[in-house]
Amino acid sequence: MKYFTFAIVFIFTFAILANSQTTSPSSTRSTTTTQNGYVRPDAGTRFKRYAKSMFGPEAVAKSVVSAGYFTWRNSPEEWGDHWEGFGRRFASGMGKNVIKNTVIYGLDESFKLDSSYYRSKDKSVGARVKNALISPVTARDKNGKRVFGFPRIVGTYTASIVAAETWYPARYNYKDGLKSGTVSLGMNAAFNLVKEFIWK
Repeated sequence: MKYFTFAIVFIFTFAILANSQTTSPSSTRSTTTTQNGYVRPDAGTRFKRYAKSMFGPEAVAKSVVSAGYFTWRNSPEEWGDHWEGFGRRFASGMGKNVIKNTVIYGLDESFKLDSSYYRSKDKSVGARVKNALISPVTARDKNGKRVFGFPRIVGTYTASIVAAETWYPARYNYKDGLKSGTVSLGMNAAFNLVKEFIWK
């Protein structure tokens, strides 16, 4: 399982690097606006979003909150409930974030999808809540149509399984990674609610 997950990360990283080197100048221009108002970001913007998703303020904030919560719960207990434990959990969160977003970016580029979060254009409360809750499992195709968002699902579970099988204590395995991935998708939906109504 460890070699399998490492192979996945390596393949997607290679695909990303190859794509960035072969992108022509014309492909970096914004596409035309579709009927639903969606404009697919150009290649440069998509790569900047990828970098920001790994190391930007939102990524750091999520890792800090997660590290604080699990330090308070002392989970995993082998890491301790003091500053050292907080640091290990923060590093773990950032590591999972890098893996997750690398896989998402690789799949998005390969299948011409956009897994980025977009606030609802319908400003009714129901529409905004629905948009936040379904975004973790949906993406947009090149025409802006909402489709099944397998890149984020695969990325989330891959990151959690890699963590459980590598740097987590030995008692953890891929089953724990699957559980963690499911929780992460739920937390992503909750954080989308914050972005939809609060974080501008």
